Amino acid sequence: MSSESETHVIARLTGQILPALPLSATDGSSVDLSELSGRTVVYAYPRTAKPGVPSPDGWDEIPGAKGCTPQSCSFRDHAAELRAVGVKHLYGLSSQTTDYQKEAAERLHLPFPLLSDADHRFMEAMAMPGFEAAGMRLFKRLTMVLDGGKITKVFYPIDDPAADAQNVLGWCRENPAN
Repeated sequence: MSSESETHVIARLTGQILPALPLSATDGSSVDLSELSGRTVVYAYPRTAKPGVPSPDGWDEIPGAKGCTPQSCSFRDHAAELRAVGVKHLYGLSSQTTDYQKEAAERLHLPFPLLSDADHRFMEAMAMPGFEAAGMRLFKRLTMVLDGGKITKVFYPIDDPAADAQNVLGWCRENPAN
C-alpha cells in the first residue's frame, strides 16, 4: 500500500470492526483488540531501535520513519490524562517481536504494553499502511481510537510523533466515550 492517499486510509479504516486476532504483549498477556470493551487507543509505529545500534541505511530519509521513541514517551507522559477522559486501554503496536519490544517498554518505563504483529496478520487483515526497509515489513505511523472493537477515529499521517498523544487526548476530550 505505498501510494494510497491519506484521506483514503482514514476513510477506509474509520468504522471498521477489528478482526479477532490475539497479539502478544510485552506484559506477557495476549490481547485481542476486537474483544476490548470501552475506549482503546492503539498507536502503530514503524520500529524502536536499541541504544547503540545504528538505524538501517537511509532510515532518516524515509518520511515518517523517525520518532518512535518520542511518540511512545508522549503516550507514557499523557497516559493518566487519557485514562481520566475515558481511555480504558492504551497500546503501542509494531511488527517487531515481543522480545525485541520488551527492551523499549522497560527502558522507556511505559505504563502500558506494546503489542507485536510480527507475523503481519493484523496488518494484512486491516490493510494497514506499511512500508519495507532493510528487509523489514513495518507499519506506517498512525493512531486509532477504538470503541468496543470498532475504529472511531484514525490519526494519519502523524507529522509530529511527540505531539500524537496530546492530539489524541484533545480529540478524546471533545468526543467522550459512550
